[in-house]
This record gives sequence, C-alpha cells and structure tokens, in this order.
Amino acid sequence: MLDYETLKIIWWLLVGALLLGFAIMDGHDMGVGTLLPFAGKNDTERRIMINTVGPHWDGNQVWFITAGGAIFAAWPLVYATAFSGFYWAMLAVLWALFFRPVGFDYRSKIENPTWRKTWDWGLFVGGFVPPLIFGVAFGNLLQGVPFHFDNDLRSFYTGTFWALLNPFALLTGVVSTAMITAHGANYLMIRTEGDVYRRVRTASLVFGALTLVTFALAGIWLANSIQGYVITSVIDGNALPNPLDKTVVTQAGAWLHNYTLYPAAKLVPAIGFAGGLLAIAAAWFNKPLTAFVSSSLGMLGIIGTAGVSLFPFIMPSSSDPRSSLTVWDSVSSQLTLTLMLGATVIFLPLIVVYTSWAYKKMSGKVTAEFINANDKSAY
Repeated sequence: MLDYETLKIIWWLLVGALLLGFAIMDGHDMGVGTLLPFAGKNDTERRIMINTVGPHWDGNQVWFITAGGAIFAAWPLVYATAFSGFYWAMLAVLWALFFRPVGFDYRSKIENPTWRKTWDWGLFVGGFVPPLIFGVAFGNLLQGVPFHFDNDLRSFYTGTFWALLNPFALLTGVVSTAMITAHGANYLMIRTEGDVYRRVRTASLVFGALTLVTFALAGIWLANSIQGYVITSVIDGNALPNPLDKTVVTQAGAWLHNYTLYPAAKLVPAIGFAGGLLAIAAAWFNKPLTAFVSSSLGMLGIIGTAGVSLFPFIMPSSSDPRSSLTVWDSVSSQLTLTLMLGATVIFLPLIVVYTSWAYKKMSGKVTAEFINANDKSAY
C-alpha cells in the first residue's frame, strides 16, 4: 500500500487531470454552444454546429461528473466548504447546464423558427455560463475565500454571492470563457466547411488572442497586487488530516514561491502561452487539428498554472488563514484514497478508450447535405 503522503499528492494530480479532461472534452462542447447563435446564420448552419457535438456531449459530461465525484470522495472538506460558500454560483452552473440536454433533444423536434431560436439561446447559456463561473471561482480561490472552521470542524462561510464578482475574479472568468470558446472554435474548424468554417476560424483567432492577453494580465495582477498564502509550521504529510493543525500567513508574491522553489514549474505557464500561440498560428494557416491539439495544450498550461501557484493550498481562507484547506489536511482516509485509486486505474483508461473510439467512428465533416438527408434523425 502506498504511504499516505504519496496518496495525497497522487490525488491532487488526479483531480487536476479530471478537471483538465472536463475542460478539454466538455469544454469544446460548451465552446460550440457559446458560438452557436453567432457563427450559425441560419437554421441549417446551426444544425451543422449542433450535430458536431450532439452525439458526444453527454459522454463528455462524464468528465464533469467524475471530477465532482472525485472531489467529494477524495477531498470531502473541500467539497462541503465549496458548495457552502459557492452555493448560488454552483446552482447557477446547474441551472445553465439544464438547457443542454433538453436543448439538444428538443430543439429540432418542431419546425418553428421561434422555438428553435429559443433553444439556440438556451444552448448558448449552457455553454457560456459554466466556464465563466468556474473561472470566477478560480479567481476567488487565488484571493482567498471567507470561511473558517470551529473546533468541531464545522465550516462557516461569511461572504456573499456578490463579493465573488470582484474585478480579479471577473478577469479570470474572461480567461476561462475565452479559452473555452477558442477551443470550441478549433473543434468546429475540424468538423465544418464553407461559411461556418470561415466564421469559427475568425472566432478562434479572436478568442485565442483574448485568452493569451487576459492570462498575461491575470498573471501580472496576481504577482503584483494579490497576497498569497504560506504555511509556516512543520507539516507531516503522513499525519491524519486536521485543517486547524497548522499556521498560515499571507505574503506578497507568495503565489510565485513554487516557481522559485521548483524552477521546472515555470514550464507550466510557458506551455499555456506556447499552446495558445501555436493554436492561433495553426488556425491562421488552416490547420484545424493542430489548432485543436495546441489549444488543448494551452488549456493544460493555463489550468496547471493555477494549480501549481496554489499548491499545496486547495481552498485558502481569507478570514482565518489557519482554516485554509490544503493537499495535506482536506483528504479522506488512506484506505479510501487507496480503494479509489484502484478503481481509477481500471475505469479511467476505459473512459479514454471508449471516448476515442466514439470520436473515431463519428469523425468527418458535418455538411448541409448530411443535415438535409437526415432531417428527422439529425439533431
């Protein structure tokens, strides 16, 4: 059996991998939804866009469900505290996601322009709102969340919903939304042609550039104006979890400490910028598959930058730094982490293999001729 400290690190990496899988796989579905009312100028073009993701979106949603389940099981204190503090934000995400299954299933059932246009905007909400809120959430994590634990380890959130919508968090929300939209545009370039292709190629260039600019601005803001968190007491990685059994202080520039301590970590934000630049170049030269792979790489760097900057913190507390949740003190038991790791080793490769097979079987361009020939069976 692996020791407790190693398991804690493994599950930090696994949760990060699941969140990345969600961003890459379900993210391009959401990017398509965000672009739907704008890149599709008529009903046929919008049906083309919908049919590029219609057969896959619910399978890709498995990454979201799995990531949520992993956080619940591996980091129960994080799950409980986050859903308490971010309650209304999480509900907004769920409400937005409700539009996706009904939108995909019902949009083309009735040949009524008003009916279909309404569902188009519903799919837009389902694609635009979740990335925005997830980005805002990460911005608040980097600033610290106002919560604390009492001596019985009961969590108390003392902030408000509107306080979450602060300038830095809104900027990170723009980073997330632009990143997902550009990624969706790159996927649409692979699956479409003609006028739709030309519009989404422009969207890829615009939102790809916006991603890089806002990512750089967020990094500058974080380095110069936002205090990070530092554990000043000795940490025993094999100890039983107790978030109150440590001393934490805030320091200017502390979120950059890991890049000094581990110089190789600088590769992570570098990958974010390099992937974004390669995606823009590939879109410019009409290389859609390269653009999609590159934007996936850019997402790895951008999301990884947040994780590396925060480590070992998962959910810092602004009102009581000692209550901050970290990799070491917010986890489940050693037995639970071990059993979950065994299940993950078995089922995660199956998800990857099945998803790869499904995309291979349903690859190729979606055209107006296909929509017209399959009017009753296509989305």
